[in-house]
Amino acid sequence: MIKIKRIYEDAKESDGHRILVDRLWPRGVKKEAAAIDAWEKDLAPSPPLRTWFGHKPERWEVFQQRYKEELKENDHVASFVDAHKKDKILTLVYAAKDEAHTHALVLQQYLAYLFDKA
Repeated sequence: MIKIKRIYEDAKESDGHRILVDRLWPRGVKKEAAAIDAWEKDLAPSPPLRTWFGHKPERWEVFQQRYKEELKENDHVASFVDAHKKDKILTLVYAAKDEAHTHALVLQQYLAYLFDKA
């Protein structure tokens, strides 16, 4: 099971393995308090894509397509799936305020598809 959660929400045991999937460290969060097991910057959108998107909802549809294309060509995705395919619960942690337009949703769906195939 792959879940997503904002880093500003309290960590719970039910989160399982917590992975930060943002390229930048979240503002106002101390590393000791983050309760993450790993930080996978390379799964986040590229800096040019992230900058272009700018969390503008009107760019959401195009952003999703572009991000999926990046993920298809990202060598880190396969190694991530291989390393975590045995995790029963995986929580992708992100910092964005807009929970409906975050790359973590796209990544969650993309990885879920790959985990099903693995």
